[in-house]
Amino acid sequence: MQVDTKLVAHLAHLSRLNVAPEKMDKLVADMQDLVVFVEQLNALDTTGTKPLMHMGDAVNVLRVDEVAGSISREAALLNAPDSDGTFFKVPKVINK
Repeated sequence: MQVDTKLVAHLAHLSRLNVAPEKMDKLVADMQDLVVFVEQLNALDTTGTKPLMHMGDAVNVLRVDEVAGSISREAALLNAPDSDGTFFKVPKVINK
């Protein structure tokens, strides 16, 4: 695949980027280098190589989902700046 100014301008338009004209040649060269690199990767023989699902060897790092207790309402309201004993009281933020 050949990257040219027309392609880069089209991609810049699609991504809503403003590319300065003096930087267009550098951007074309950089994108062409990327395409060459990807083409080199595509040339590798990956027969028999399983795709990676995760980069590490950890299988499942999530904890077991167990039902556990919570703090009491009184303990939750202990450090509240304002409450009515049952609920947190907050300043009104929506005006009708």
